Amino acid sequence: LEICGQLDNIDAIIVPVGGAGLIAGVAVAAKNMNPSIQIIGVEAARCKSFTEALKAGKPVRAPNSVSLADGLAVPTVGLNAFVTAQPLVDKIITVSEKAIALAILRLVEIEKNVVEGSGAVGLAALIDGQLPELQGKRVCTILCGGNIDTTVLGRCLERGLAADHRLLSFTVVVKDAPGGMKMLTQRLAESGASIKDILHERAWLLEDVFAVRVRCMVETRDADHTIEVRKTLTDNYRHVEFIGLSDASSDPNLTSA
Repeated sequence: LEICGQLDNIDAIIVPVGGAGLIAGVAVAAKNMNPSIQIIGVEAARCKSFTEALKAGKPVRAPNSVSLADGLAVPTVGLNAFVTAQPLVDKIITVSEKAIALAILRLVEIEKNVVEGSGAVGLAALIDGQLPELQGKRVCTILCGGNIDTTVLGRCLERGLAADHRLLSFTVVVKDAPGGMKMLTQRLAESGASIKDILHERAWLLEDVFAVRVRCMVETRDADHTIEVRKTLTDNYRHVEFIGLSDASSDPNLTSA
């Protein structure tokens, strides 16, 4: 009612789905005021209780695992909520943990809002490109809840940075001699990367006693900058291994080594 009262000509409302009570209430109110409004539900991929209920035609127990959207991790949707929402909901989609983490990061960085994973799934669906049909339309996504532990928030932000290709983790073999580490950190500094974590290991590099393996995590500006830093490392060192690089970047070079 508040959404329809405050915003004119809404085309779609995106609603987080756990036990289905929220989407049932939103769907009844919105469809009563404007039957043409699309009601889209979003679940965490790790607990698809509404999706499974739609397949079965009734609430059933769905597989449930730990998720950033812990408030939506309800193994079985409510019977009354499901019966109410089923004929009114236009679409149900699921989002990955990566998309949820990135949505939390975007809300903190751009909107200056701290939103828990359960409330960020609607934005996660948009960021993940799962609703292209809504491009250019008036869309409202419900950000329901800011109950997130500070430790979990820190993890979400870091994983969001990784999903956004702004963290680069790698191991590199450098000379175990004065100036070896200095040259590595200097090259990283000149490339514009900011070192977040660095550790050198001698014991496990058995094939060369005059070298040391360095494990490093650096922060970059974006995916293009990550590619530049990666090229700097591969151009200057023979043995470099990149950890956890996603192929989501449009650049074919941004892949795991």
